[in-house]
Formats: sequence, C-alpha cells, structure tokens
Amino acid sequence: MRLSRVKKVGTVFFAGLLMFGALATAGCGKQEASAPPQQPTPALSGTLTVAGSTSVQPFSDLLAEEFMAANKEVQINVQGGGSSVGIESAVSGAAGIGAVSRSVTSEEKAKGLVDTIIALDGIAIVVHPSNAISSISTADVMNIYLGNIKNWKQLGGLDAPITVVTREDGSGTREAFTSLVMNKKDIISTAIVQNSTGAVRTTVAGDKNAIGYVSLSSLNQEVKALQVDEIAANETNVKNGTYKLQRPFIYVTKGEPSGLAKAFIDYVLSPQGQQLIVEEGAITVSK
Repeated sequence: MRLSRVKKVGTVFFAGLLMFGALATAGCGKQEASAPPQQPTPALSGTLTVAGSTSVQPFSDLLAEEFMAANKEVQINVQGGGSSVGIESAVSGAAGIGAVSRSVTSEEKAKGLVDTIIALDGIAIVVHPSNAISSISTADVMNIYLGNIKNWKQLGGLDAPITVVTREDGSGTREAFTSLVMNKKDIISTAIVQNSTGAVRTTVAGDKNAIGYVSLSSLNQEVKALQVDEIAANETNVKNGTYKLQRPFIYVTKGEPSGLAKAFIDYVLSPQGQQLIVEEGAITVSK
C-alpha cells in the first residue's frame, strides 16, 4: 500500500512539473513576442561631390551611377580638373571626396587629409599603331621628354621628328610620370600639352610621329602601348610589380570619411564596386 501511494504522489508531482514548465514556456513566449521590433536602417540621402583626377573620373562616374541606382535619395556629382583640384577641393570642403591619381604627399596629409586607395593603374607609353618601335627604355623616354632624343631614327625607327605630348601641370598622371620617369626634371617646353588622358590619346592617334603617356585603363585600338624596359604594360605586370610605371587611384577626405562619403567609399571597396573598377580597366585592390 505504501509503495502504491508513493507512486501516486510521484505521478501527481511530475504532472505538476510539466504544467509549470508549460506555463513558464508560454510566459517566455509572451515576453519575447512583446519585445520591440528592430528598427530598419535609415535610407541614405543627400548630395556628395567627387572632384579631381580625370584619370579617376570615368571610374567615379560609373560607380556613382550604380550607387545612385541603389540609393534613390542620393545625388553624386562627379567633376574633373586634375589631382591638384581633388586635393584642394577636399581641403576646402568644396568636395566631400577628392580624386587623386598619384600618391598623397606628407604635406597634403598634414592638412587633415585621409587617403584611401581604391584601385591601381599603370602609366602606358603610347605611340601611333604604325610606329615600328615596340619597346623602349625608361632612360630613352626621359631623354625624349628632355629633348635630348628628337628623331625616331635614334631609337631604330624611321627618320622622323618625334612629336612629344604631355599632360598639364596639376595632372596626377603628369606628376606620376615626372616622378617615375623624369626624376623630377622639367619636360621640354615645346611639348604639346593636353588637359586630359583622352586628349593625349587622341593627339597620339592622329600623329604617326607622336609619343605620349596615358592611364593604362584608357588604352584602346587607337594607340599602341610600348614595352618599357622590356616589360609589357598590363594588369599582371602591374600587380606583380615588374612594370614599374604604376600609380594608385585614391579618394581623399578631410578627416576620416563619414556619412555619405563613407558609405560611397565602402561601396567602392566592396566586391561589387571592385568588379566595376576591373570592368572599367583598372586593377582591383581587393585580395
């Protein structure tokens, strides 16, 4: 009899525990259901100006277009003017982002600028497609731009005067070229000066005796890129470091990027943004 009673009491106690557990679970469910819903991320809005390097400009145009398509309340205005304009615009606040196609100097960083590398690019030495020359040394390029080599026959080509084409002062491409090729020496004063990468390419394409330098990303069938020191100007050789005429594409901001500028730079560095950069002809900085 005692054993039977113990079993009965135990059964009642166990049933009570099950009922208590069910009530507790129901109470927890009710408590969780009453928790406030997570707030959605506010939509981006506002206007951003990106100004500077004409070499970076086509990339900024494309990236801005795609970014605005995904963020309907955002307006991004892309402007050229050269790398110096990019630096000055970022420092003064005229632009939220300055575009630069050369390294940022310590003096410029001392003005409060923060630089973000968004891509890599090579500087191609270009001639007319009919030019018999296919390879050139860095020293010979320098001597052409110094005026020491004036005729293609001095390099094994036709007996024809060399038309020297360069970029304007303040151009990031010119600053990179003078640093990488000219050892900071002055370019010959008789050189034809053009104010954009596209204008240099067009000039060389229209003159069988011309030589110029352009962004690797802007190469097309209108001109021929020369090997430099027997190394071809292409993405592989830029990334592995064997092609020495290369420079970064950079966005600069006054202080650490924030707000809409940070959102845009984050997009540019994302896999989607870097893919667009590759499709446009530059070299990704992603791993």
